[in-house]
Amino acid sequence: MTQGSDLPGAPPIRLRPPHRADGPALHTLVAHCPPLDLNSVYLYLLLTEHFPHTCIVAEDHHGVLGMVSAYLPPGRSEVLFVWQVAVHPRARGLGLGLRMLRQLLRRRGLRPVRWVETTVGPGNQASRCLFTRLAGHLQAPLRESALFDAALFGADAHEAEPLLRIGPFSLSAVS
Repeated sequence: MTQGSDLPGAPPIRLRPPHRADGPALHTLVAHCPPLDLNSVYLYLLLTEHFPHTCIVAEDHHGVLGMVSAYLPPGRSEVLFVWQVAVHPRARGLGLGLRMLRQLLRRRGLRPVRWVETTVGPGNQASRCLFTRLAGHLQAPLRESALFDAALFGADAHEAEPLLRIGPFSLSAVS
């Protein structure tokens, strides 16, 4: 858990693993963060219950400001797959997304991780910039490849979700 703020005089922002009671607040947060796909409250409850060691929540005295949901794909303990990064509009411009990702990668249980993977649609420039900054911080290459073509989403008119892969990076780059 870390305290601190990126702006002088701003209230401290606390980073911590999610708790079960955060599920509804995470759902509400993502609803305020287009173009992120909004999932059911049940899904956010499952993330808090099953993956608190690979997810992180940012909060201040007003409540939840941000979250990263991530997991280790089965059989790939060296990869952290980042599902969603959400930052509330009132906390944008503070570097909170990068701060949450960096703090998450510092967790003792994630020390074997040498790759970060995520999918980001071509139109989501904010997320693309975030992962480019993360790659720079980690001093690691970022490569893009096809993963989920738009046609796989059926009639939802969802854009393609290419894979962004950062790494390999060293443990010293995480600090």
